[in-house]
Amino acid sequence: MQQLFEGHRLTPTQRRIAHCMVRRAADAPFLSSVELAELAGVSQPSVTRFAVALGFDGYPALRRHLREVAPADAEQEVAGETYNEYQQAVRAEIENLQHLSDLLADPGPVERAGRLLATSRPLPVLGLRAASSQARGFGYFAAKVHPDVRVLDEGGSMLLDRIDSARRAGATALMCFALPRHPRECVEALAYAGEQGLTVVTVADSAFAPVAKHSDLLLPAAIGSGLSFDTVCAPMLLGRVLLEAMCDELPDAQARLEEFDVRAAARGLFVE
Repeated sequence: MQQLFEGHRLTPTQRRIAHCMVRRAADAPFLSSVELAELAGVSQPSVTRFAVALGFDGYPALRRHLREVAPADAEQEVAGETYNEYQQAVRAEIENLQHLSDLLADPGPVERAGRLLATSRPLPVLGLRAASSQARGFGYFAAKVHPDVRVLDEGGSMLLDRIDSARRAGATALMCFALPRHPRECVEALAYAGEQGLTVVTVADSAFAPVAKHSDLLLPAAIGSGLSFDTVCAPMLLGRVLLEAMCDELPDAQARLEEFDVRAAARGLFVE
């Protein structure tokens, strides 16, 4: 059943229905749309839209499909190969990380990104809404080795002004983290950055994400959608890989890190 939901961009309400069906896997093929709606705490039309989002004509077609595959699911249970929803989310992330490992077998794109980011002074790092934490995390560490990092994690009328400011100060590249659901403002900001001559490096959930056409170098890292909110282990790890590639291109990166350690010790910043 979990495989049925993977690969579909579901709304939070639709994910709630999916989670309910996973929890009630044995009963799901026999529930009416009204019963499922009550169990999930959503409206009956939401259940219908959920079925359509999965590619079925309606909920009866989805239920029919579940009844057809139920015997296979039962065999898996006997073999001890079923997992609860939390385990399934972890296993999906493990698979995403394996895909990322396969992608990094060719280090060329990451190394190119590292060169672009290292030579941009300043370096704007964009991430809005769900991707804001990725941008802040990247910016936090990048600032330890890069002389001028500017995190752009808030939208609004000032966003394009801040891109202008970075460009006027000498920026040549922009680092972007783009995660579902993709804010329109992020897509527009990347389009604007490209118009201003910035080379856009993007970490996104897919090579076909809405930001792809406005990215000069897009590095995909799959996300997990098995829980109510996306899990983003692969994009986070890819961000750390890009930091490493950037450090390799900054000749004084190690000296900056050692200098920070000395200052941190003198100030007693951390508890050992």
